[in-house]
Amino acid sequence: MDGTDVIEQGDLPVAGMPEASPVAAQGAFSSLLEQYLNDPSHDYKTLKYGDVMDGVIMRVDRDELLVDIGSKSEGIVPAKEFSSLSSEEKSVLGIGETVLVFVVQPENPEGHAVVSIDRARQEKSWRKLQEIFEANEVIEAEVTNYNKGGLLVNLDGVRGFVPASQVSEIRGGDDASKQADMARLIGTSLPLKVIEINRHRNRLILSERQAVQERRDVMKERLIEELKEGEVRKGRVSSICDFGAFVDIGGADGLVHLSELSWSRVRHPSEVLRIGQEIDVYVLGINSQEKKIALSIKRTQAEPWSRVAAAYEVGQLVRGTVTQLANFGAFARIEDGIEGLIHVSELTDERITHPKQVVREGQDLILRIIRIDPQRRRMGLSLRRALDTPDAELTAVLGEGAVEERDQIVQTIRAALEAEGIEIGSGRSASEEGEGGQESGEMAATAPTEGASGGATTDGHETAAPAPDGIAVTSTTIETATPAIETPAASSGGGRTRKERPNRDIPTEIDGEPLSAIGMAFAMAGAQLDLDGEDATEDEKAAGDGEGSEG
Repeated sequence: MDGTDVIEQGDLPVAGMPEASPVAAQGAFSSLLEQYLNDPSHDYKTLKYGDVMDGVIMRVDRDELLVDIGSKSEGIVPAKEFSSLSSEEKSVLGIGETVLVFVVQPENPEGHAVVSIDRARQEKSWRKLQEIFEANEVIEAEVTNYNKGGLLVNLDGVRGFVPASQVSEIRGGDDASKQADMARLIGTSLPLKVIEINRHRNRLILSERQAVQERRDVMKERLIEELKEGEVRKGRVSSICDFGAFVDIGGADGLVHLSELSWSRVRHPSEVLRIGQEIDVYVLGINSQEKKIALSIKRTQAEPWSRVAAAYEVGQLVRGTVTQLANFGAFARIEDGIEGLIHVSELTDERITHPKQVVREGQDLILRIIRIDPQRRRMGLSLRRALDTPDAELTAVLGEGAVEERDQIVQTIRAALEAEGIEIGSGRSASEEGEGGQESGEMAATAPTEGASGGATTDGHETAAPAPDGIAVTSTTIETATPAIETPAASSGGGRTRKERPNRDIPTEIDGEPLSAIGMAFAMAGAQLDLDGEDATEDEKAAGDGEGSEG
């Protein structure tokens, strides 16, 4: 480089001006040269691996780009080092465009620096991701692919991994279902949160579940402030568990407990709901401190028992489905939300110890209503009385085919009894008939009260309990006769008559002293009043009967 390259026009001799001396000209040149060399903008950059800088595109070739990076020679960007650019991004690469590059090799054998656009983008992304991680922020990323363990995402040149366990839309189950769920997510954008970052190991782990949960927590707080008890909202079923279902009502999940799913008996939420189903829910309660919302589905519907009194009446024939069996009887649903109890004594005329000997859960039956209590939401039903219904009444009430349906039920019950070894036609004793009018302490049947007596029956009368020796017994006759109840026979459509209960002679006094309530109860049951602690003989029983009749 000679001095003329740096001498500006103002330093040259001008006509009419005195010519500068050689010494002065040399001094001016030295000053300008020193000023030029001291200017940092004119320094050549010393490159090292990992430097990230801006470069200006000087030439665009098919296999490489030539960029000015301020070094003593241009930098070369091989095609493989800008492969992450999309077609649109590559199309805008032209001479004069500025790009960010990463120094891969300070100088190759030809004297050029090898730089990379891809790595520059990665480095920039890593730095940004580190800031996001430290700030605990949520980002969006597109799913590009998946492997056996989870999803792969691209974050401006940095490949991230989202484990399948950290994606809410990937269901549990076998590998095939997981693979199908992951394949469905390719091309979709997910909110993600960085849970692990290691630049040196090129490791980036993200979670969609945590990102969604954080967003939902913010939305939930805002929703709880706006929500009011008693209002009805639209929702979507987000998950189902044994004790209920969670419903998303616009940014927050509320719980619909199993008991609030339906007015009918529900064993598991999957019987009435499915994930993703759109439903209306009623806000039952809000716990602002614990951030919990209680919801109900059944309260968005009319309460079935509110119209029972108008829709049903005692003696009406209905169809029902057995929903549950208990020791004392079977529950049957006659419509959604309305169930009644078939006491064990109202299942069949035969003596059974458990309803499962006659019916099974899920079985459809023809029933007769024998009691309705809307206030307590209880209804008494009878199977045996319904099966005794005449053919004409069955057809008139339940329509064509009801007789065949009734006969099929009868055959099914007969087969079940025979399988249990129960003799058909054995019937029940008088005491069992009396017990048949009671519904296990829960519901009193509307059948007439029938007392039970252990005494012998003579001339249509049941004798009172015998009195012990030496004790005078005064008795009065208590009328317990009931009118005959005629119910149609099952097979012929004819009627069968229950025998009229005779009068009973019940002792009311012993040696002039009135009997206690317990004593009367023993007397009515036919028990012996053994005050001496000894059992009476058969002769004493006969004597006691005689004394009772004479008294």
